Amino acid sequence: MGKDSQFGHAALRKGRSSIHNQIYLITTVTTNREPIFQDWRLGRLLVHTLRRYQNAAETLCYVVMPDHLHWLMRLQAPFSLSQVVRGIKGSSSNEIRRYAGRSGPIWQRGFHDHALRTEENLLSIARYVVANPLRAGLVEKIGDYPLWDAIWLE
Repeated sequence: MGKDSQFGHAALRKGRSSIHNQIYLITTVTTNREPIFQDWRLGRLLVHTLRRYQNAAETLCYVVMPDHLHWLMRLQAPFSLSQVVRGIKGSSSNEIRRYAGRSGPIWQRGFHDHALRTEENLLSIARYVVANPLRAGLVEKIGDYPLWDAIWLE
């Protein structure tokens, strides 16, 4: 099967829609699941990129894991989901390559998205997102992990 088979990149796009003001949970993975963000300085470059895109996607919470990003966001008009994620991945890749002297791709193609339904509990999902480092055994308390944030803390 080709790379855009029913189980590949094309399957991630199937049924995807961009609804402005909709809250989405986005997950995207580094190339070959390389733990690039074990270096928290590279993770901070990704965080700065997320902040620069606030006009396109309001960040509600995120956690940057060693080899992937979980990002809970509200899509802003007139941007599409694909435009925003492509921009985040492209900008962060350029910053990471420049800072770390790397070459080649940083992110795998595609991303997973989940549009939250109104009955889903936003705070429960946000807690689940930011608790990823705890479940992965990276820290014993979330405050010890440097690469997460949530709007409810401000």
